[in-house]
Amino acid sequence: MIVDRLDNGAEEFQQATGWEIKLEGACKADVCVPLADGDFDLLAIAERLGMAVVSEPDLGLWALGPETLGGRALTTADASDLRLPDLDGEDFHITSLRGQKVLVVAWAPY
Repeated sequence: MIVDRLDNGAEEFQQATGWEIKLEGACKADVCVPLADGDFDLLAIAERLGMAVVSEPDLGLWALGPETLGGRALTTADASDLRLPDLDGEDFHITSLRGQKVLVVAWAPY
């Protein structure tokens, strides 16, 4: 979910993520996660659902990742010093891109 403001409502949140905000909490299918009472707070709900939040202040955008109730997704944008061979067979260090935004796409055939 990519947003340009943090005061989105529960309906927009549901349309983008599938999580419906009810009295019981945030619910999706048979799963309900209790939430603190009060007004709809996008960042608090994202944190409760384990959604990573990445901001791009220069563009005024925020990206919310998928829920990680089972803890199986990345929750930070920090990466270790990943080293892989480039197209010429030379070692490429991901840290050489420090300070830049990097998209890492991983694929597994299983």
